[in-house]
Amino acid sequence: MSVVPADVLPGAALAAEGPAQEPAALGPRARLWPSLAAVYRAQLSRARVARIPLLFVATFQSVGIMILMRGVVDGGSEARAVVAGSAVLVVAFVALNLLAQYFGQLRAGGGLDHYATLPVPPAAVVLGAAGAYASFTVPGTVVTAGFGCVLFGLPLTHLWVLAAVIPLSGAALAGLGAALGLLAPRPEFATLLGQLGMSAALLLGVLPAERMPEAVRVVRDLLPSTYGVEALARTFAPRPDWALVLGDLAVCGVVGVLSLAVATWAYRRAAVR
Repeated sequence: MSVVPADVLPGAALAAEGPAQEPAALGPRARLWPSLAAVYRAQLSRARVARIPLLFVATFQSVGIMILMRGVVDGGSEARAVVAGSAVLVVAFVALNLLAQYFGQLRAGGGLDHYATLPVPPAAVVLGAAGAYASFTVPGTVVTAGFGCVLFGLPLTHLWVLAAVIPLSGAALAGLGAALGLLAPRPEFATLLGQLGMSAALLLGVLPAERMPEAVRVVRDLLPSTYGVEALARTFAPRPDWALVLGDLAVCGVVGVLSLAVATWAYRRAAVR
């Protein structure tokens, strides 16, 4: 059997002299907003059944706290702080506590590998999950705020401000919860950090600030939910100072952007490991 060099075969010279075959072009890069909407719908349908009982627990917890505080708080600024803090506590329970546990378990169970194979930007995964979890807080927050107003005799006129308080405080707390879950080395630590964050929102948000020591007030100012509580509490006054309300909401929005940016960075860091 003889071996013939490939370069002497008919047509070999033409094939060698022809242009090199170019690699196939990749598909267009996935855009942020369509990917965000897809992740949001998937997370919303996935967590709908599992999170509704927990939302009931969060609402019942906040309502119970207001009933207990009714025995020691009569009215005034203290009553406004109790109602506002209890309403935002529902957001903290879901957006901070549960989201920290979710991302902690997702990282430990290899779920991040699944998302890493999808053609979606990292920001879409974080924002979609955060938005889905924050959406579950809307009914409980409205019910808690309405019940608190009736219980303490506060006006219901300006409860429409919840349309801004819920998404802004939810974004800040959801970003913080996602970052804690993604940065925690183990899911048990993520659960612990989420519980500690919710406890801080409970103790520093529901209790009137006037009765806190100065050192505790400094810690309270560092908590993202504080500004949502302050914005809602100011609307219960006879003559709300809307400039201060808008200022608190603006701070809450800035903290939300920063916390979600940190959560996106933490997701990229955890996905490549």
